[in-house]
Amino acid sequence: MGSKQTTFTLRTHTPCDIPWITARHGALYAEEHNWGQGFSTLVDQIAADFQAHHDPATERCWIAEDDDSSDEHESRNLGCIMLVRERDQPSSAKLRLLLVEPRARGRGVGKALVRACVDFAREAGYARIVLWTQRVLESARRLYAAEGFSLVREEEHEGFGEKVVGEEWVLAL
Repeated sequence: MGSKQTTFTLRTHTPCDIPWITARHGALYAEEHNWGQGFSTLVDQIAADFQAHHDPATERCWIAEDDDSSDEHESRNLGCIMLVRERDQPSSAKLRLLLVEPRARGRGVGKALVRACVDFAREAGYARIVLWTQRVLESARRLYAAEGFSLVREEEHEGFGEKVVGEEWVLAL
């Protein structure tokens, strides 16, 4: 019995996607990594900042949408990612809030989302992209490394309710 191949389209967000992004991050990371309110609060802050300061010429949010979804009770959204300007370094962008739904993992959704960020950052004239991730997010780390990002700093923290190692990655454009 083979698995169904997911076909998807990347689109820019609409305002009604932001609640989905925050809800899915909170639920999925609580389920998979036992991350608590500290993580959900961070995601809420990132999303609120994006909504309050979004500049479509230099910042973007993408949603990966299932082309073949036939279940009316299941979201068509397969994943998301944001690219935002670093407020204190306008030549730098931040990759934020990458998420791929479990049913879409291993099918190129994450790679397409990261690539969309990098391509847009180049078009927008950024000199570099930075991101912060956690060591336990191995699939995301592999995507970043494959796209050319380099790990530049690690630091242990307990901001999500348990000890984790945060990592800063950078891609020069």
